[in-house]
Amino acid sequence: MAKRRDRQGLTEAEFLAAYDPDRYPKPAVTADIVILNDRDEVLLVRRGGHPFLGCWALPGGFANPDEPLAQTAARELAEETGLTGLPLTLIGVFSEPGRDPRGWTISAAYSSCVRKAVVIPRAGDDAAATAWWRIDAAGQILHRGDEAMTFQDLAFDHAAILTAALAQRAWDE
Repeated sequence: MAKRRDRQGLTEAEFLAAYDPDRYPKPAVTADIVILNDRDEVLLVRRGGHPFLGCWALPGGFANPDEPLAQTAARELAEETGLTGLPLTLIGVFSEPGRDPRGWTISAAYSSCVRKAVVIPRAGDDAAATAWWRIDAAGQILHRGDEAMTFQDLAFDHAAILTAALAQRAWDE
């Protein structure tokens, strides 16, 4: 079978040999994870570094070049919370410009629902703390003891990710 040639007369091998991978800017790629429990709570981590130092966020982080995003999500969840082996379901892709002050970042967000009694999160890696926050989805308020914050108080665009996960959960019920 003859090698196919493009309009410039190049085979695929010739095209790839001459291709400049820096021709287009590249985004950073991350995974974020929403862990919901059977008591209408979401697991958050307190950020231990910049950006959003000290703010509450969903667990997550940057993908390595050699791993699929579902593996990134599982790795980041284990590193930041100690939780492993949870089934993760894709919520969606979040790519709004400005979602991360460090630059162009695209995130694949995943979710999992767990029984609170059987998971014991512990902070690790760049998470300073972990905590379950009770969800008042109607008012987009999160509560923990005497503390309260709005979804919008979460770091990055995690309000949008949490809202999407809750909408998906409501649809699944």
